[in-house]
Amino acid sequence: MFSAAVAVMAVLSGVGLVIDDRVLAGAPIWFKPFKFSVSFVAYCPSLAWMLSLLTRGRRVGWWAGTVVTVASLVEMVIITGQAARGKRSHFNYETPFDEALFNAMAVTVVILWLGTLAVAVLLLRTRIADRASAWAIRSGIILALAGAAVGFLMTQPAPGQQRGVSKVVGAHSVGVPDGGPSMPLTGWSTTGGDLRIPHFVGMHALQLLPLLVMMLTALAPRFARLADDRVRLRLVLLASATYAAAFALVLWQALRGQALIHPDSATLGVAGLILTAVVLGTYGSLRVPTPCPPKATDADDSNASKELVP
Repeated sequence: MFSAAVAVMAVLSGVGLVIDDRVLAGAPIWFKPFKFSVSFVAYCPSLAWMLSLLTRGRRVGWWAGTVVTVASLVEMVIITGQAARGKRSHFNYETPFDEALFNAMAVTVVILWLGTLAVAVLLLRTRIADRASAWAIRSGIILALAGAAVGFLMTQPAPGQQRGVSKVVGAHSVGVPDGGPSMPLTGWSTTGGDLRIPHFVGMHALQLLPLLVMMLTALAPRFARLADDRVRLRLVLLASATYAAAFALVLWQALRGQALIHPDSATLGVAGLILTAVVLGTYGSLRVPTPCPPKATDADDSNASKELVP
């Protein structure tokens, strides 16, 4: 139900992008509701699918999923309502009403994170037959929690801001003001660091790692090596480690005030190490060990000796 509602909101926000030319903080006024609704369209069905895999703690999982849904709904209502008013939804302390809305949204984010944490604990305790799927799901939700936690960093006062004085407290960007030159579609800063990048990367591990398992399973009939459970497990573990390293890299880059599209030599060096590890890891993962010949038994040795006797 909630997924259908945010899908409708995505369409309405898309229409708003076309017919409403208002701009706020350097971006079209309906851009944020559109991005959030699209993100929830992907996030919530993935979480619901994972809840269906629970073999125990189903009632706790149902309540955790319900809490996440309600918190997400409240957040979307505030974001959309503020966009309609022509006001910032995030970091807005301009009036007592705006501050109350942002504080309410901050509470919903904490509740959403805790609800997802509860689901993660249940999934870690659930026995899933296919080991590759199990690790993809567990790694995905842990990385999603890490990505969501990046949002808490954005609420800290940026240089020049002061709680109780500034109308805006908190920022997406690092080293530059929000609302500057940005990348198309994403709106990520092209002149400084942007915490929305690791936030996005981490959150969507929840979809991408399980999707990898589905792709490997679909390709298994065509590629014999992928039919081996051990090979698929190795590839998923490698992908999970690589995803975690990439998340850490873009977070490190953002915290240093560096734009994603303007990496320095240190960032490129770490990226090169990650890429090298991926290549070597993929080669090692695809190698199928040669089965060892069966160990000879005493009876086999006795029979062989008899055959040698004339």
